[in-house]
Amino acid sequence: MTQEYRLFINGEWIATERKQGVFNKATGDLIGECYVAGQKEITMAVDAAQNTFRVQKLDPYRRFEILKRASELLLERQEDFALTISQEVGKTLKEARGEVIHAVQTLLVSAEEAKTFQGELVPVNGSRGNANRFAYTLRIPVGVVCAITPFNVPLNLSCHKIGPALAAGNTVVYKPASVTPITGAKLCQVFIDAGLPNGFLNLLMGAGSVVGSALVKDERIAFYSFTGSVDVGKELKNAIGFRRLSLELGSNAPNIIHHDADLAFAVEACIRAAFANAGQLCMSSQRIYVHESIYQQFCSQAVAATQSLKVGDPLDPSTDIGPMISVSAAIRAENWIREAETEGATVLIGGWRKGPFLQPTILTDVTADMKVVSMEAFAPIFTVAPYKTIEEAIALANNSFYGLQAGVFTNSMDIANRCIAGLEVGGVLINDASTFRADCMPYGGVKDSGFGKEGPRYTMKEMTEEKIVVMKI
Repeated sequence: MTQEYRLFINGEWIATERKQGVFNKATGDLIGECYVAGQKEITMAVDAAQNTFRVQKLDPYRRFEILKRASELLLERQEDFALTISQEVGKTLKEARGEVIHAVQTLLVSAEEAKTFQGELVPVNGSRGNANRFAYTLRIPVGVVCAITPFNVPLNLSCHKIGPALAAGNTVVYKPASVTPITGAKLCQVFIDAGLPNGFLNLLMGAGSVVGSALVKDERIAFYSFTGSVDVGKELKNAIGFRRLSLELGSNAPNIIHHDADLAFAVEACIRAAFANAGQLCMSSQRIYVHESIYQQFCSQAVAATQSLKVGDPLDPSTDIGPMISVSAAIRAENWIREAETEGATVLIGGWRKGPFLQPTILTDVTADMKVVSMEAFAPIFTVAPYKTIEEAIALANNSFYGLQAGVFTNSMDIANRCIAGLEVGGVLINDASTFRADCMPYGGVKDSGFGKEGPRYTMKEMTEEKIVVMKI
């Protein structure tokens, strides 16, 4: 029988009147069914989160214990989670295993932060007339946090929202992407087994247009953490008024390869960063700008490296690239490639599709207004363009509505510093591709890539209010 996955509200697994199928993205086979939340269940989940926040508190050390135990359980269940992620997303098994390890680290960092996260001393006694005053700040949890997560990294991005929220003393209403809900249900079981009391974490499943829209209207939710599309992010921002929000909305990340870079290393890094998870990463290396003196070398080596990649069954350990999230997503990306060709672009390799599998594609002779350059491809596609001067490269990189992360390959500190100062992004990676992310670091973008930071300590700052305390002594 097909396994069913229920909503999780106030410590109970709840069935509803409606279910939807969850499918293996490589084969199309049904792998499970999840119950879909209606308004009744949405209200119940927010009720549970709000009531729990009001009447039940976990001291910092208890939060640490629960989060640490959750990280240990996640590691123990690595293979089960990896298999689920690989089937739900289409991610290769080796990439899925890597995601689980990242999620383990995210929860472990959140656990440590739960013990040490504090306010700070404020030196008011150093200002005129205040020698007899002493001041410090407290970090106060905001209350109910709504965590809305995407399909492409269903486990670790959920941990990046849930872990810091719990570590800071909040309660959570959690809505995973409707095409990858099984990972979310299994993550809730991890927290149950780790000893998290009822009401602190509540799971709702269903379409964002229904469940997400209803959650936005519930003014008892104090903070929204959303990862997804620009259009939905803007709608969310406009709808919530004075309530607080963190948005991670994607990118078309630039990577600059200067003439003094280690070319073989840069090629390998950009290939890996462009095609990981079939290109369905928000910081995927989509736009590659290469100094004109090494441009042809880069293109030749990139084609050779891409030819060695295997596309196919994500559960096969030898597979490098699995399917995209759906046939329709792959068709959309293929259409962008065809459109770019009609506008003058050249396909060096790839460019064709079979079902949800899009061959890794490299395009040259591109212009800034082509969709494959100006928009987020979210597919195994990258474009290559030459530049003459580093100023030109920085200008090309900044010619985007997005600004998440950028990679720069150079052995010159001067070039590195000029890119650090000039690139309009939330993160600059020197001698690494734009996809690098350590789970403890502040991660987030500018412009249409959103605002707010992930990384447990930085997220906890956003999920808490700062209260000043002044004592006259």
